[in-house]
Amino acid sequence: MDYQSFLTSKLVTPRMSGFDVSTDDLPPRLFDWQKAITQWALKLGKSALFEECGLGKTPQQLAWADQVAKHTKGKVIVLTPLAVARQTVREGQKFGIPATYCRSQDEANNAASDIIITNYEMLKAFDPDTYYGVVLDESSILKSFTGKTKRAILDAFEHTPYKLACTATPAPNDHLELGNHAQFLNVMNSTEMISRWFINDSMSAGNYRLKGYAAKDFWGWVASWAVCVSLPSDLGYPDDGFILPELRMHEHRISVDHSRAEKDGRLFLDGTLSATSMWREKRATAEDRCKRALEIVGDSDDTWVLWCDTNYEADILKRLFPTAIDVRGSDSVKSKESKLTAFTNGEYKQIITKPSLAGFGLNWQHCHKMVFVGVSYSFEKLYQALRRTWRFGQGYPVDAYLIYAASEGNIMKTLGEKQGAHHEMQESMTSAMKENGLSSQLDDRALTVPESEVERSEHWELRLGDSVEEIKKIADASIDLTVFSPPFSSLYIYSDSIADMGNSGDDEEFFDHFSYLIPELWRVTTPGRLCAVHCKDLPLYMNRDGAAGLRDFPGEVIRRFEETEPYPGAHDVNDRWVYHSRVTIWKDPVIEMQRTKNHGLLYKNLRKRGQVCRQGMADYLVVFRKWRAKDAMQDAPDVLHDRDDFPLEMWQRYASPVWDDIRQTNTLNSRIARESQDEKHICPLQLDVIERCIELWTNPGDLVFDPFAGIGSTGYVARGMDRDFVGIELKRAYWEWAIKNLSNAETLRLQMSMFPEE
Repeated sequence: MDYQSFLTSKLVTPRMSGFDVSTDDLPPRLFDWQKAITQWALKLGKSALFEECGLGKTPQQLAWADQVAKHTKGKVIVLTPLAVARQTVREGQKFGIPATYCRSQDEANNAASDIIITNYEMLKAFDPDTYYGVVLDESSILKSFTGKTKRAILDAFEHTPYKLACTATPAPNDHLELGNHAQFLNVMNSTEMISRWFINDSMSAGNYRLKGYAAKDFWGWVASWAVCVSLPSDLGYPDDGFILPELRMHEHRISVDHSRAEKDGRLFLDGTLSATSMWREKRATAEDRCKRALEIVGDSDDTWVLWCDTNYEADILKRLFPTAIDVRGSDSVKSKESKLTAFTNGEYKQIITKPSLAGFGLNWQHCHKMVFVGVSYSFEKLYQALRRTWRFGQGYPVDAYLIYAASEGNIMKTLGEKQGAHHEMQESMTSAMKENGLSSQLDDRALTVPESEVERSEHWELRLGDSVEEIKKIADASIDLTVFSPPFSSLYIYSDSIADMGNSGDDEEFFDHFSYLIPELWRVTTPGRLCAVHCKDLPLYMNRDGAAGLRDFPGEVIRRFEETEPYPGAHDVNDRWVYHSRVTIWKDPVIEMQRTKNHGLLYKNLRKRGQVCRQGMADYLVVFRKWRAKDAMQDAPDVLHDRDDFPLEMWQRYASPVWDDIRQTNTLNSRIARESQDEKHICPLQLDVIERCIELWTNPGDLVFDPFAGIGSTGYVARGMDRDFVGIELKRAYWEWAIKNLSNAETLRLQMSMFPEE
């Protein structure tokens, strides 16, 4: 395809696979904004509703299921957390939507309605292929990136025509759960999402974080298939009736016996607990924490939720609160459902349970007081448990009491940090919703179009813009040497421009983009002269790629140069790029280990699991020569060297296939040019490498080119060596600093000519 069409194809958007429904066909009790969301979700066919607790996801998903059943004349299954199924059936009755709770496929086959409600625990008793639509209520169950439950759901409903996922927020602080939702909805595979917008976090091995300049495009993409709403006003509707009551958090710190610290070789229990010592410490303080809960509740006649994390805490609470209903994981599914329903119906004033059992989906607005007899590192469990009572529709301020031992202070600190990160993620989601609205159109979230501008002096020219377009303005056979370090596939995103090759979903898309540049590089190069590409192997990550290892990025660069036609319709076998040379640039593996924390370089793994260990990653310089017919090659000027400027000893060093004397820190100071969203380049092009390339393969006065000029490193060296320079840079901040660096190089040359060394 032509280049502009290719750029448009890089934008990702969900495919419309639904149908149109008039809002008049939706339940009249739905608010206008709820109708608009339901209408949008039906038109898209496969979508997610990320709405705050109490915004009415249940009636929306029932209205969605009702329309899908009518449209397909088939059945729709709604999967819910334990005890939420019957609650969903009752909600359907309020809105005039018949739904039937079933425990097996046989019951569903004989059900009076086409909307079947069941629990996630019952999924194995149903035949997913008999349903035309599926709803995941509290779809944060997909939070496990590689979990058995997630895999079972994805496999069961892979080919279901209509899908809806509903949750308050996808696992707080876990961007990767969005990938699980996208995969369930057939929007994009979760590993592709990671590759496109995320980068391995070198400060926390195995984790991923959103790339700086990828944020806008990522959230725009999420908003194209998911509604992210905290309040109706996020969609332009009034917030009447949807104001949350006050949440009052009360922290209760229990003193501890510090003599236990001696077992861990410490003087005090200071809260810096390992996973093992944390649970040992929790057991030691359980009695005191549960007694504090008894003091807090006292003789209160209010309804209370007593949250705990362990069975031994539940045992103590049951002894202290004998009239409370106790719900445990060891109970049968039927028993758990019965007990949770009894508390929901107000038959008990107190309930003892865990967030993992009752923290999802249940509406407990009849209760506004709760006690957490312990805390853990899971902010998600805390958040979801709070949301059972602190939700829209709650008529009272909510009091939540967090009881923790003095030895658990580090957990409280971590929870605070996770809460801040959650708010940041939630704001990003709702901001994208406000900006994009209910839309899945490309035009509403297109990446920016690159600017075009040029700055010149007598001996250099620097162009601002897309290298694929700007190189077309350079004359044929005018470049004597090209030296550059390209974006490394999707490893870096330097800008929000659609023309940024770092804005690629995977290696294939990157190289497809890169291949538009290769013929132009051949065109502008003098016959017989060279193009040197600085690159390295790229890592594979287990969670993203299914294996830990390396991928051969330099090898693919070579293949693309060799396979890409130098111009449309090229038929002369002599007109081509020829793989000319490769140099290995030594890198210190200790520095790589410190920077990346890669498991393969850790000494402790060598001692325990030597099979996972590997060598450090070198840089490479792969060099290509423009080849043409014999006559054209003979017309090209030769590069000449004399013994004085290039002695034999230097040539022997430069001719080595390994350059082990490159100074890794000898790069232009780019700190001033960096912006807050920039990703640090782990493979910068050292000035030593540029200097050797220019010294080996050019004459004074030759023209050197860099299509990814950055802050001007290649031009800076070229001007210092009396070569002319032309460069292209996409990012304005880098382009402006490159101009300064090129101007500085000119000043230094002028000073050297005025004050030559004696």
